[in-house]
Amino acid sequence: MLSRTKGAAAGRPPRAWVAAALAVIIVLVLAACAAPGPAAKTKPAQLTGDFFTHDPALVKGEDGKPWFIYSTGNGQVADGNIQVRRSDDGVNWEYAGEVWPEKPAWIKEAVPGVDNLWAPELYEHNGTWYLYYSASTFGKNLSVIALATNTTLDPADPDYGWVDRGQVISSKGERFNAIDPGIAEDENGTPWMSFGSFWTGLQLVELEWPAGLRAGTGEPVTVADRNVPPNAIEAPYILPHDGAYYLFFSRDFCCQGLESTYNIAVGRADSITGPYLDAEGKGLLDGGGTPVLVSDGGRVGPGGQSVSGTTLAFHYYAEELDGAFRLGLAELAWEDGWPQARWE
Repeated sequence: MLSRTKGAAAGRPPRAWVAAALAVIIVLVLAACAAPGPAAKTKPAQLTGDFFTHDPALVKGEDGKPWFIYSTGNGQVADGNIQVRRSDDGVNWEYAGEVWPEKPAWIKEAVPGVDNLWAPELYEHNGTWYLYYSASTFGKNLSVIALATNTTLDPADPDYGWVDRGQVISSKGERFNAIDPGIAEDENGTPWMSFGSFWTGLQLVELEWPAGLRAGTGEPVTVADRNVPPNAIEAPYILPHDGAYYLFFSRDFCCQGLESTYNIAVGRADSITGPYLDAEGKGLLDGGGTPVLVSDGGRVGPGGQSVSGTTLAFHYYAEELDGAFRLGLAELAWEDGWPQARWE
């Protein structure tokens, strides 16, 4: 699902910060090559290889199949397109390229000044993979969520090729901000897209298969709102589980290195459209949210989450990387009807 907090109200690190972070990463990688033993021991979650992702959309490999993570692009690489990483075991990761060599021309026209593409979401339906992603600029809600489709996630597959399907929703002139898409189906198999960052909170809109686009022109439903400026809530992800719907979201402030206050919280509802309540019974429309994952020692500001199987993927800012972002993986367990993240 790089994204979230454009300055005070959006959530992507500026290009200068990204360049600085990449420089730090290069130095650290060279140091690791000189002394692989000690460097490997300092990596949380025991992940190895290229795990430098922001807003990861995880697809967990099953039955020996590879794992994939699509994540926010780097404005200095492939025109800022969504990045792809793969792993054979979920531990050692390698860079596998980008979705396209350059953005579709219509995106540049729809969002003037757009740099990198943000916060992808991956969803499979009837053998087709749907890739939703965001195009926006820092601190503005002139944003678009767009869609591409493919039959495979693997760039090495001869059938690999993302087909541009155009705009799903725009927030030009709207009360909300159209970034950070997340897809879930209700009990009838109807697809819904949650989205939103700051502004008027988290939104939900109905889609339709097989197009994967909006069903009609109905007004999006607000499902979570902190009701306190600057309304620091974003990155919704709805997970159906045991007949209920769990709305995971990121709150507070991303993209400030070791000063980040990002954290992951959740609410639960009996219907995909809500109302969502936290474990104390407080509504997410009233600023509620049960903590799932918070900063822990040198692992700072977890957020930008997605779920695949029983694995929660997110990014955080790592003390051992001088505050650069990286991938985190945690296993989800359930206790009294609520998710618990095991982040060892």
